[in-house]
Amino acid sequence: MKNRTLSKLTVSAVSLLAAASLALTACAGASGTATATAQTESQSIETEAPETTEAVTQTEGTVETTEETETTAVSILSEEDITVNETINNEADGEHAIEVSDESASYSNIKVEKTGDSNSGDEADFYGENSAIFASDGATLDLTEIVIDTDGTHANAVFSYGEGTTVNISDSVITTSGNCSGGLMTTGGGTMNAENLTIHTTGNSSAAIRSDRGGGTVTVTGGSYTTDGTGSPVIYSTADITVNDAVLESTASQGVVVEGKNSVTLNNVELIADNNTKNSDKSEWYQAVMIYQSMSGDAAEGASYFTMDGGSLTNKNGDIFFVNNTVTTITLSDADIVNEDENGVFLRAEAAGWGNEGSNGGQVTLNASGQVINGDMIVDEVSNLNLYLSDGSEFSGAINSDGQAGEVYVEISSGAKWVLTGDSYITSLTCDEDSIDLNGHTLYVNGAAYEAGTASEGEAIEVVVSSGGGMGGPPDMPGGNGGEPPAKPGE
Repeated sequence: MKNRTLSKLTVSAVSLLAAASLALTACAGASGTATATAQTESQSIETEAPETTEAVTQTEGTVETTEETETTAVSILSEEDITVNETINNEADGEHAIEVSDESASYSNIKVEKTGDSNSGDEADFYGENSAIFASDGATLDLTEIVIDTDGTHANAVFSYGEGTTVNISDSVITTSGNCSGGLMTTGGGTMNAENLTIHTTGNSSAAIRSDRGGGTVTVTGGSYTTDGTGSPVIYSTADITVNDAVLESTASQGVVVEGKNSVTLNNVELIADNNTKNSDKSEWYQAVMIYQSMSGDAAEGASYFTMDGGSLTNKNGDIFFVNNTVTTITLSDADIVNEDENGVFLRAEAAGWGNEGSNGGQVTLNASGQVINGDMIVDEVSNLNLYLSDGSEFSGAINSDGQAGEVYVEISSGAKWVLTGDSYITSLTCDEDSIDLNGHTLYVNGAAYEAGTASEGEAIEVVVSSGGGMGGPPDMPGGNGGEPPAKPGE
């Protein structure tokens, strides 16, 4: 068994500009196919400044920090670490090696091998056809010390389907090699609890931690999760997904994608993303984290959430965050975020190929608590941003350096700081006298140049959440609602 350590990294400022292209997970019948619909009734919510937590050490005039924190060792299992007493094999198209329905069952110290394909992408992605291990109809399935290998199209490894269904899996190794073959798959309101897994997927559209229509609740603790395929982020969420103390790495796709009214929470996670291969022509940019609404019907429309507490995010190519055609809240606390691409930006909220043209930008609330942010932010004319810096957070970068576009509100609490790296254009500002270091640049607030050393009081941007066709759905807290699954054929 190998050990890998999650640790704090030294973060240094980099200059960031525009980037290139986009890769996105989508199998037949799954997310990524855009169907524009008319925008309907809308309602509004007002964003509020986040509650404060603990502070980080700051250095005047700079955003560099070398603060050290505790490290967490992550055990990385290999197949050789597991004693296999029995092998269960299934080669038939559409079938399962293990199927549990409306009962409790447990398996340990086995190897599961699955070949064969699914003839229906929807049946596989929504309802678990052709998965190696399948639980449904309120089943409880416990899996410990098992090895799972799948080699087929739409051959997901472990699938939890339906309200009341729970899969608990621990100390196991999962490998999938076919396209549209995720490691952990949850739909229809199912529950998935995973601990200390090693998952490696190599096919296209094969996220290691995956959900689809109907969503559910997924909790992952410890382990290593790696994807190599195009359109295969480590996490593709149409559910509520929480990952703790784990190592996540994508070598061709985004690290994380959140679609629709759903959430991803990362606690002390090491995330490495190298999005370098396009899987869609709907956007020209690469990014580590993508938050969007595809309009395919696979994720309910509404406000989404991405939270990162501690840990690290290293981006190899493009931007850190990209938000399109949805409303989202991004909450960052004491995470080491490094962009190795000098031409990428920290946040891009822009229109792309999803949703209705003219209303398909991103509406972002970014809460930074004890957080170092290096990099520019771009908010186009159909997008908006409420940026809250608190608890000693330091932001080094420019906002809309090319001129005013979408509305931007910046609120800097006492002890936090913004160091400009270029001229910036925002619409409203709340700050103390010493909150902003112009650093030789000009900050324009609603068209007027900000005077250094002055306090300001502004108002946050009202976030509009529509009920169809545009920016998401009803504005409530994360509910894991990935969209109601349709009735299965024949029912």
